[in-house]
Amino acid sequence: MNIAETAALVGAAGSVLGGGGFFVARATVRAAQTTRLANEATARANEAIARMTTEPQAKAQDLAVLQATVRRVDEENGQLRGRQARFDALLGGFSRTVNRLIYRMERAGIPAEPDDIDELVREYMRTGA
Repeated sequence: MNIAETAALVGAAGSVLGGGGFFVARATVRAAQTTRLANEATARANEAIARMTTEPQAKAQDLAVLQATVRRVDEENGQLRGRQARFDALLGGFSRTVNRLIYRMERAGIPAEPDDIDELVREYMRTGA
C-alpha cells in the first residue's frame, strides 16, 4: 500500500467515523507533500542513472578516438620510417657513386676542384656524420 492509498484510507475512515475534517485535511496535505518529495527523489534518481549510463559511453567514445589516433600515428610513423630508410639507402648509393667517380678522376689525373665538393659533403668527409 503506497502513501496515496494510505491517505485515502485515513480520509475514508475519518469520514465514516464521524468527521475529523481537520485530520483528513492534514493527512491529505502530508500525503501530497510526501508524494511530491517522492517524485522529486525519483527524478533525481533518474537523472543520476542517466548520468551513470552516459559517462561510460562518453569514455568509450573517447577511448575509441584515442585508439583510432594511435593507429593513424603508428601507420604514419611506419610510412615515415620507410621513407627514411629509402632516403638513407639513396644517400648511400649516391655516396658510393661519387666515391667511384672521384677514384676514376684521380686515376685519370683529373684533380678535384674545391668548388666541386659541396660543403655538406666536406663536413661529412671530415666528421663521418
